[in-house]
Amino acid sequence: MLLRTLVAAIFFFLAVLALLPLFLVCLVVRRREPLLAYAGGVLRAGRFLLGLRVRVAGRENLAGRTPRVFMANHVSFVDGPLVFILVPEKLRVIIKKSLFRIPILGLGMKYVGFVSVDRRGGRGGRAAIERASALMRSQGLSFLVFPEGTRSDDGKIRAFRRGGFFLALGARAPIVPVSIRGAFRIMPRGRWVPRRGIVDLIFHAPLETAGAAPEDMDDLMEKVRNAVASGLKGDPHE
Repeated sequence: MLLRTLVAAIFFFLAVLALLPLFLVCLVVRRREPLLAYAGGVLRAGRFLLGLRVRVAGRENLAGRTPRVFMANHVSFVDGPLVFILVPEKLRVIIKKSLFRIPILGLGMKYVGFVSVDRRGGRGGRAAIERASALMRSQGLSFLVFPEGTRSDDGKIRAFRRGGFFLALGARAPIVPVSIRGAFRIMPRGRWVPRRGIVDLIFHAPLETAGAAPEDMDDLMEKVRNAVASGLKGDPHE
């Protein structure tokens, strides 16, 4: 356990250092794809080093038009990276502002189109949604959103917030509900090193938003939450 943790820590430290020259080259040539490919490779290698196995259901629901909004339950720090390396399209993530303060990594995330959100007030949330919406329209990006807003303390699914739904409705983008099982046991909130284990990711059928109006939001939120919850049945933390 200790050796595995040490090897993984050294690997990620060196990976972040190597990111700097690549980032500078990408700035000069005005390309983002190499950074994304590098990040995907690092995350896949890190998953192997940390002993994480991933089982995926519903791969057929990853096919279809873009942009889309992926909405997942949030129980662990590994949630975002695992979804990011599995979705075969131009996926970005709306994540908390504090992560953008990580040296080098924060600059890279901002450059490729990740969107920061300040959860301390409603204005910060609206600004993040507007930024993500603009990127969806101009670059055809899809976004991963955690509609609970933050990681669950006990692994149970929490109430959903409206921000991601405003994004989907504004972009007329389908919503793909995602259920993440097993990640809470592997790396619950407050734990810095994941345990070995299996994480199940279930991609549910997309829900169309074209033609939906703001007054339909409550119904849409219920449908998405029910879909996510349906994939968590049998999870002892749900």
